[in-house]
Amino acid sequence: MLKGLALTPPILGRIAIGKTVVKDGKRLPEKDDEFTLTTQVQIQGQWIVHPVDDLLRKKLSGDAGARKLRAIPVRLLFDDPDLNLRASYSVFDRVTGRPLCVGNGETCKRSTTSGVQALPCPSPEGCELGAKAGCKPFGRLNVRVDAGDDPGDPLATFIFRTTGFNSIRTLAARLRYFQAVAGGHLSALPLELRLRGKSTAQSHRAPIYYVDLTVRARQTLAQALEAARAELLSRKEAGLDQAALDEAARQGFAAGAFEESAEEGTTVVEEFYPEESTDGAASPQAAHSSTSPRPAPSLREKMDRLVGTTSKDSHAPTG
Repeated sequence: MLKGLALTPPILGRIAIGKTVVKDGKRLPEKDDEFTLTTQVQIQGQWIVHPVDDLLRKKLSGDAGARKLRAIPVRLLFDDPDLNLRASYSVFDRVTGRPLCVGNGETCKRSTTSGVQALPCPSPEGCELGAKAGCKPFGRLNVRVDAGDDPGDPLATFIFRTTGFNSIRTLAARLRYFQAVAGGHLSALPLELRLRGKSTAQSHRAPIYYVDLTVRARQTLAQALEAARAELLSRKEAGLDQAALDEAARQGFAAGAFEESAEEGTTVVEEFYPEESTDGAASPQAAHSSTSPRPAPSLREKMDRLVGTTSKDSHAPTG
């Protein structure tokens, strides 16, 4: 096996709450008020919608044009919350897409000229590199999507990526709560990703959206636990070893210094770590997703502002 290569769950597609649009010649993230499931293929800069997205929308009631996909039935692949959701303070090279530094607020792995080093992680606010390079929380959640009668690939997942603090905090709490009430059998629970909205002072009272994890609609927690017990019995009869699966995933994640490759990193940078617009305003997603200091404008940007040649974007912040 190749050394230094992180082994991550197989991915069928992406779960997004926005898209990338071209404005003033720049590709910028634009948030939405519903989920979209896409493949991992792009055509003309846009992700191709996954067939599962259409299956989920057909189950929605109401006029086809007005139906919003704001809930996705899911199951988790692992019992350990930290294997399903990996969250860290992250910095990427905006040119190459390579991860530069990943930390948890105490320690970090940082790519240097002499290799990857383990260093203290003071969080973005207290880190010189983080302040300059735009370090922010970055989370990845892998889920199995229950789209119909066909169970599909039992070990393949859709991935939801976010730099939104609200989504990361809510998902992390929910995963631990559900693990506790299910007696540690988190992967057996039938759950649902749900899009929620809120307004804050930071968003100037404009609506922002974040992702929550709940029991499924029209199902109580007791009913979800009963379904989990039935699922566990079925797995036991089939001989499935969940503990071994979790351990294999744990070793796979630990095999590499960073989870994202440079190839994946370029996509992550475009969507979650865009450069500031020339008037100094960050993209909508960056504006709400991070509280870390923004990189200082370049001399060219300062001169552009002085002579009044820059354009101004007015996107509502989202989270």
